[in-house]
Amino acid sequence: MSQPEFDGITPIFSVSDVAAALSFYRDRLGFEIGWTWGDPPTHANVCRGRIDITLTAKSEAAGSGHAYITVRDVDAYFAELRGRNVACGDLADQAYGMRDFSVVDPSGNRIVFGQAVAG
Repeated sequence: MSQPEFDGITPIFSVSDVAAALSFYRDRLGFEIGWTWGDPPTHANVCRGRIDITLTAKSEAAGSGHAYITVRDVDAYFAELRGRNVACGDLADQAYGMRDFSVVDPSGNRIVFGQAVAG
């Protein structure tokens, strides 16, 4: 009997303004817009590589999301974001074996981008 294979996960972030969130994820973090729903949009999806994030308009829960996204060459992505003047936490090797940094979106959702430290 074959075993199921998990291929990805889609965090759902509550945001206070979907259009503003789309601009941040596209223009600042380099994601592409996957889809939008509503006019003005009340739900949307952004993606980059095999990662996608769903954004939903819910002001009462906005900013309560957290995600950890693994990235190959986290140093290059950190440099890319700094080049766009994105406010990032410090890039550093962590005691738990990852090299990572964090970003907070305009609604307060926190994303940590990291990769395993060789060794």
